[in-house]
Amino acid sequence: MAVVIGAYRTLPWLVSAWLLSRAALLLCVFKVIVVPGPDVTSDVSVIYRGWYEVLRGGTYPLNDVTWQYPPGAALPVLAPGTLPFLDYASAFFVLCLLCDAAVFGLLLYAGAGGPGRSARGAWVWTAGVPLLGPTAYARYDLMVTAVAVAALLAGARRPRALGALAAVGALLKLWPALLLVGVRRGRPARAAWSAAAVTAAALTVLLVAAAPGALAFLAFQRDRGIEIESLGALVFHVARHVGWDGQMMLNYGSVEFLGPYVPLVSAVSLGLSALALGWLLLWRVRTRRFTASTVCDAAFAAVLLFTVTSRVISPQYVLWLVGLAAVCLTFRPSRMGPPAMLVLAATAVTLLEFPVFFGNVVASDALGLGLLIARNGLLAGATAVACGRVWGAGVRGEAVRGEPGSAGRVSPLPRPFP
Repeated sequence: MAVVIGAYRTLPWLVSAWLLSRAALLLCVFKVIVVPGPDVTSDVSVIYRGWYEVLRGGTYPLNDVTWQYPPGAALPVLAPGTLPFLDYASAFFVLCLLCDAAVFGLLLYAGAGGPGRSARGAWVWTAGVPLLGPTAYARYDLMVTAVAVAALLAGARRPRALGALAAVGALLKLWPALLLVGVRRGRPARAAWSAAAVTAAALTVLLVAAAPGALAFLAFQRDRGIEIESLGALVFHVARHVGWDGQMMLNYGSVEFLGPYVPLVSAVSLGLSALALGWLLLWRVRTRRFTASTVCDAAFAAVLLFTVTSRVISPQYVLWLVGLAAVCLTFRPSRMGPPAMLVLAATAVTLLEFPVFFGNVVASDALGLGLLIARNGLLAGATAVACGRVWGAGVRGEAVRGEPGSAGRVSPLPRPFP
């Protein structure tokens, strides 16, 4: 009871902070407040709007290599058409605001759910989204993150709902498939994975039947370089100052390095991703201890792993991490507090490297390189800490804060099937 009362005491502060920060975001995307650097909203008004016209014509963007998304991505691109009284970009921003509000409401509701729950998650979401600046509302990643948050919160008691929503998210942008990595073995895992498989298969068939080119994106990644904000790109930012004769150019919708040694660094990145997958499989085989927060903690660690080893780290990717961190901290037993704070810090630095000082990043000068090292270092640190804590809690059975007497034994979860 004290936990619930405490949560409601903080509610006015939380709601006020959310309203004020979102008002500031809207002022930014509607250009009442101008953020220095490139116009981040142009992707919505130009690229998304162009895809919208193609999709509305009954086909996927068959000849556009910048379309690199699963077939479900057509849904958020088409969604602004449901608000015909607004222009496309304005409707998109409003829909992002509504998804943001839905996540905030879910986290508030979950955080006030009694013992074992916390309002920390709602605070992380309230702070994390505006730290990214207008990019948060100028990409459809916030909508995907909303689906992922709903999946993890539902999965605490309903593995089938977790599986179905994870499949929906994966058809929007692949990474929500990682939400399933930490589902407790046995009946919950079978329920979640079977629901995910059935949902993914059914929706894929529907989307493929609805319009030609639904799977064209599979062929649009073959010749990618190294996106200039990724960890691997740091090699080339430094190499530019010592005579490297490659080039930086707009490629597949992002600014990438192309030229000598890029294929090698790409292969290393893919190899590291394969090692990350191997580590997750080993963790899953060896873990013996599942708590109420294991699913979200493991998902957070998994998405961190695949983010830092990717050839591409676009600014909006940190939204995924903010959303997953928020879900983790909604559960008091979660050990993800320190990596969540590192992700928030990385989000703030991301705003500086894009869009504020993106010109410096493109120039590979001291400021741009310093911001990239700081941001990517924070993400790498968060990954190491999160993975260490997931391994310690699941494999070594280390005690979890907020769960007295739990060290060295498998703790019960809430009953998965009501």
